[in-house]
Parts: sequence; structure tokens; C-alpha cells
Amino acid sequence: MSKPNPGRTTAIVAYITIVGCLIAITMNMEPKNAFARFHIRQAFGIHLLFHALAVALTFSGIVYLSIPLYLFYLVLWGYGFIQALNEKNKPLPVLGTYFQKWFTFIS
Repeated sequence: MSKPNPGRTTAIVAYITIVGCLIAITMNMEPKNAFARFHIRQAFGIHLLFHALAVALTFSGIVYLSIPLYLFYLVLWGYGFIQALNEKNKPLPVLGTYFQKWFTFIS
């Protein structure tokens, strides 16, 4: 049986709300772990996108899109969370590679 990845816990914490993502960033400061960094960027992107779209929908008054937004968020979140649990560095469909490029300040 292989030894578990030391960044696995940090990666999992990143998916637990935006606050968990901020906690994971501080957890990954020392020692730095590439696996954790990858998932922190993915989770940060998911949470940031969800909150930005939620605010935009709220101010635009398009209430009927809130359920598809939650479903979209849950699908992306579930995909990323399962990848972290399985210790895989597979980016999210469509957006994952962009999250890795955009959030390079997360190191």
C-alpha cells in the first residue's frame, strides 16, 4: 500500500467553502505541497466563480437561474473533491486549466 500524499488533507480542506480554501492556503505555506496547491487553485476558482455568478444573478433579478447555478457549482465541487480524495491532479472540465493560470499567486 502506498503512502498517502502529505498534501491530501490540505487539498480536501480547500473544497470546504471559501473559508476552507483560505485556511488551506495558510496550511500550505510551509511546507509547500504541489498537490495541495493544485487543488487549492481549483477550489478557489470554483468558490469564486459561484459567488461572482450568485451576486450577478441577484442584482440582475434572474432568479430562475439560481437552481442551475447551484447544480453547476455542486457538479464542479463534487468532481474536484473526488479528485482530491483520490489523490489525482486532474483539472476541472473546461475551467480547470484557466484556474491554474489565473491563480498563480496561490503558491
